[in-house]
Amino acid sequence: MCIVESIIPKISRSKMAFRLISKILYDSSKSKIYWNVCNISQRFYGTSFSGTVFLGSRLCVQTFLQTARHGRNYFIQSRICFKRGLNTGTAVSKEKGSDLRRLFGLARPEALRITGAVVLLFVSSGITMAVPFCMGKIIDIIYTESETHDAMIQKLTAFSKILCGVFLLGALANAVRVYLIYTSGERIVFRLRHQLFQSVTNQEVSFFDKRGTGELVSRLSGDTSLVGHAITYNVSDGLRALVQASAAVSMMSYTSPKLASIVLGIVPPVAALSVVYGRYLRGITKNVRDSLAVSTNIAEESLSNIRTVQAFGQEDKQIARYRNKIEEVFNLTKKDAMASAIFWGFTGLSGNLIVLLVLYYGGNMISLSQITVGGLTSFMVYAAWVGISVGGFSSFYSELMKGVGASSRLWQLLDRKSLIPRSVGVALHEDDLGKGIEFNDIHFKYPTRPDVPIFSSLNLTFPAGHVTAVVGPSGSGKSTITSLLLRFYDPDVGSVLIGGHDSRVVKPDWLRSHIGIVNQEPILFSGNIEDNIAYGWRPENGSLKFQDVLNAARQANALEFIESFPQGFSTVVGEKGQSLSGGQRQRIAIARALLKNPKILVLDEATSALDAKSEHLVQEALDRLMKDRTVITIAHRLSTIKNAHNILVLDKGKICQSGSYSELMEDKHGLFYKLIEKQTLSNTTINSLPT
Repeated sequence: MCIVESIIPKISRSKMAFRLISKILYDSSKSKIYWNVCNISQRFYGTSFSGTVFLGSRLCVQTFLQTARHGRNYFIQSRICFKRGLNTGTAVSKEKGSDLRRLFGLARPEALRITGAVVLLFVSSGITMAVPFCMGKIIDIIYTESETHDAMIQKLTAFSKILCGVFLLGALANAVRVYLIYTSGERIVFRLRHQLFQSVTNQEVSFFDKRGTGELVSRLSGDTSLVGHAITYNVSDGLRALVQASAAVSMMSYTSPKLASIVLGIVPPVAALSVVYGRYLRGITKNVRDSLAVSTNIAEESLSNIRTVQAFGQEDKQIARYRNKIEEVFNLTKKDAMASAIFWGFTGLSGNLIVLLVLYYGGNMISLSQITVGGLTSFMVYAAWVGISVGGFSSFYSELMKGVGASSRLWQLLDRKSLIPRSVGVALHEDDLGKGIEFNDIHFKYPTRPDVPIFSSLNLTFPAGHVTAVVGPSGSGKSTITSLLLRFYDPDVGSVLIGGHDSRVVKPDWLRSHIGIVNQEPILFSGNIEDNIAYGWRPENGSLKFQDVLNAARQANALEFIESFPQGFSTVVGEKGQSLSGGQRQRIAIARALLKNPKILVLDEATSALDAKSEHLVQEALDRLMKDRTVITIAHRLSTIKNAHNILVLDKGKICQSGSYSELMEDKHGLFYKLIEKQTLSNTTINSLPT
């Protein structure tokens, strides 16, 4: 690895600007460029910045200085590493030890509770292991007591009372142990799910482009439960088996060393087989969890789009897809079943052989007066406990390997660092958002389609306080502009400037909080209407009042249909708002954007689902909202386009035309005119269009 470090001294400027201070071009077919901005200490906004940017070979690594307004200073220390074999767009995480160590590391916060459970386990297991010894003593009292019947009954009664007290103590210890283990397990699962969901939610959008929702849900639900249980309930059972086996072996050796040596000769083969079985099960479990995740994704995709599935009559196709995937799971579990059958069949045979050997040699020893009937009875019970404990310990190991197999995918998700960390960067002054937006020499390809360029040398400007419409044929990249503006993705080459600042150094959280957006197909959450509108409220604006929600709904022309519902604003909209019409969902989404009161407003076909009357009313509200704001409208509807100060015509990743509506309509051979002509109704001529 070759490392180049540059330390830029403090710089003072009277005007904030971005300056290119270093440009390094590294060209190699086998190497990648890894740019790690190690540290930025800056005093301008009182925040710090650290992040990681991955660039492929043949790309320029650019380090920008952002000089501070009013003479304030900061410095950047950057490190550029040329690392052979580093994959572009792949997050790098440090190896944090073996899966098994990490698995048990999850239980560290519950150390006190688990320690208490272990102590109680020793108490309850010790009492349990005392039972066979006491049984032997009782039998010996019955068979060997030479005193009168009343004396024997008196001894049995006293002995039984003591045992009842001991058993009660054991039951109490076991109950508390189970409670501690159960709650510890659920707390571990709670933390693991929270951390996993937090990690997944903080990933960049390209991460979700490559993974199905069902797969991630499967990791969050099934895998976390399996992992949590593997290190709590399962470990508790394993420790109990170990303690009971140790106690049973000790008591067997105390009762009859000769018989103990015979019985224990069977244990090593069973233990060796347990290790082999556990390792095999670990691989099977990993494959099963992966296949289950894919099948869950198919099911989630089918059920969430059930209207489309049924509309196209593709129920059988989706059922077949799901069946094929769960058939893979079934085939894997058949292998697991075969291995389990062999393993448990062998352990069962071993247990029966132990009993047979004890009876054979023990009977001979009784005839030689080398052991009493009570002693042999105790020994047989202890031998049975050894068999049970060996089986329990084998089960513990196999379940632990299941947890290790399921955890491997979880570690990948937990360790993954977002390529666009949402809380890393600087927060600009709100005034900077009123200075316009520029796209400079943008080159961009979606990570999932690296061979399909979307933009090549795209240059465009959205002036502050203006309404700029972006039009173009389908697939020309209109919505991609919004994605780059919101930093869902960063351009491969070039820069998006927000008020003169490269968006790469702006904190995504802060940037997105000042951009309002209404998509062509708005997504609502499965709450009520009030909650969905309130989703656009920014906490820094103070406490939200219902009157604010009411005003936003009124401005978006949604109040009338909301009040027509029996429950009003408390009406539940269903999953993704499916209980509402398309136009109603669109107006609620507009109200949500209005409530946000953003500096930058993006309308991606925002009025496409409204009728003429509703569109007119909403447009009036939007006109008021657009004042002193930068507005980007991605739409083809005539009313929206006519109100725009400027129209940009996008084709094949570049701007081919720009101007006002009337100016563009004068060019009869231009793409804009052709687009408008295609949208004209069959009974409307192009000459009747407004100019």
